[in-house]
Amino acid sequence: MSNIVTAQWLEEHLGNDENIRIADCSFYLNDSQRGRQEYEEAHIPGAVYVDLEKDLSGEKDTYGGRHPLPDIDVFAEKLGKSGIDQHTKVVAYDNQGGMMAARFWWMLRYVGHEDVYVLDRPFSHWRKEDRPVATDIPSIEEKRFDVDIVPNLKAPLEEVKLALHEDSVALIDARDYERFAGKSERIDRKAGHIPGASHYFWKHVLDEEGRWKSQSSLQEHFRPLLDEKEVISYCGSGVTACVNILGLQEAGYDNARLYVGSWSDWSSYDDLPVEKEE
Repeated sequence: MSNIVTAQWLEEHLGNDENIRIADCSFYLNDSQRGRQEYEEAHIPGAVYVDLEKDLSGEKDTYGGRHPLPDIDVFAEKLGKSGIDQHTKVVAYDNQGGMMAARFWWMLRYVGHEDVYVLDRPFSHWRKEDRPVATDIPSIEEKRFDVDIVPNLKAPLEEVKLALHEDSVALIDARDYERFAGKSERIDRKAGHIPGASHYFWKHVLDEEGRWKSQSSLQEHFRPLLDEKEVISYCGSGVTACVNILGLQEAGYDNARLYVGSWSDWSSYDDLPVEKEE
């Protein structure tokens, strides 16, 4: 089983597998309440709601980026309250092409949970296909989640700095081209990208319908990276970078790491170099 599940697979398992926990991760960066409101209006039956800022991020500080990791013990407690332990199969989805679901997928893997997957399409597609939805908030039997950190999945700032001088490490940037090139910057202090980084816009893992591309298409998309010793993925704040890590996993590459602070962290330091496209 890959890291992606089809809508057909998930629908067939609804109500038939008590060990599956579905997580609705829908979140809108320009409206922090909208995702929760949409979840309450309709969601895949049995799904719990996972909030990017309340559940998948910690408190912002001067450095560390806009979406730093939360306290891991607090995160583990929330997983347990959502009915997730080491033996639970987790399927995450959102309505943003997988960008929030991929962050949850990466975080679960980071705390040692491997049986986690992302739905292959947005929730809006699920509804258009007339698949089942619910409005009730499920009653959850709490479990205990025991953390087993996988440290190599995260690339600290100091290692990103070292990567500037390592030919064996590839840096990839998931933001849109205008921000990567330094032609515009709507959010962070500086425009541009980390020197030497390649542009891999996160939405390019999706097809025209907003569904995840096939494994062969992802292998072709990431082909220049598949022979790299190591890949460090970043974006604006460590969210869409997870989409590229998931895409690389699907393409058969398993040595991609996340720079959690990403550009929002890098650009907050006055002494770190910045590169722009001509």
